[in-house]
Amino acid sequence: QVQLVESGGGLVQAGGSLRLSCAASGSIFHINAMAWYRQASGKQRELVATVGRGGSINYADSVKGRFTISRDNAKNTVYLQMNSLKPEDTAVYYCNTDAITASYRYLEVWGQGTLVTVSS
Repeated sequence: QVQLVESGGGLVQAGGSLRLSCAASGSIFHINAMAWYRQASGKQRELVATVGRGGSINYADSVKGRFTISRDNAKNTVYLQMNSLKPEDTAVYYCNTDAITASYRYLEVWGQGTLVTVSS
């Protein structure tokens, strides 16, 4: 009933920037927190950043000062601005949210993932 559509991944050189977008669509009544996770090859998925409905933000230590998470509640969209990218940022990035559908069901929803590759 709710889908997350991501965009913005790609290949960049170290020191470059990318902006990821994730838009929620479907039978949405309410979107709560939104978050970005990432999973590098052979590693566990890790939380990158979260933004609450009211704007509270948390970052993983590894991205503080380089990444910025934001959201547009009117568009049900979350963004991740990634600057000063490092090769260790290479991963599949996943958008995540919890939502209440138009039929008043609670759902946790994941995007399909978008690959970010940072070359040396």
